Amino acid sequence: MLALGKIGDEAALPSLRDAANRPDGPDYVLAAALKAVEQIEAAAQARREAVPVACARCGREASAEERQMSESQFQRPYCSACFDAVFIERRNFDMKVQNQKTILAADRTVVQSRGERQIADWLAAHGIPYRYDDKFQIIQGFVVRPDFYLPSYDVHIEYWGLDTTDYRIGMLLKQKLYQQEGKKLISLYPADLPQLDRRLGDALRAFACGGRDERRESSPTEGGAW
Repeated sequence: MLALGKIGDEAALPSLRDAANRPDGPDYVLAAALKAVEQIEAAAQARREAVPVACARCGREASAEERQMSESQFQRPYCSACFDAVFIERRNFDMKVQNQKTILAADRTVVQSRGERQIADWLAAHGIPYRYDDKFQIIQGFVVRPDFYLPSYDVHIEYWGLDTTDYRIGMLLKQKLYQQEGKKLISLYPADLPQLDRRLGDALRAFACGGRDERRESSPTEGGAW
């Protein structure tokens, strides 16, 4: 195992991790497997850092320090100038979102639209804990803010309440990210609001039984929602 670690072959990682996670194995085997995993991962990281990487925004080559800083913050490589620009853009976006939260739900959560308030009220009335507008990383380079996240179901709810070209483009991108990462998503549209008992109730029961939402990736036209 130590020899594998010195060679640095990443193909050996699955077998080494398996050996390191066997509690019934001899201590010296576990220790050797862990050490080999650390050596291979360190060598792989060094190889990645040695390869020149272009800034994801302007295309200029980012230094190792710039890459480390930007990837830890944004999961994408940026040069220093673009790092500052992206930081300001995201800060301004966060402030814009906060300023749009003006509608109070029954449980005192402040949301952005009447449709979101109706969904929040439904969840609260049914005793379903949720997190609203909670930022999380779903795929490299894209920070997604689901309208609602239900921890007890590990389900995300998105309310698609507008009908503009830019909004539709963003909606399709966001749905694609959920799909690529295998996240459980319930898409709701304005036409769903009068029937939340059926829409949300049926979808959550399906997820609880290991199924999937039949309109998880549907378009507004398929649901006749706009």
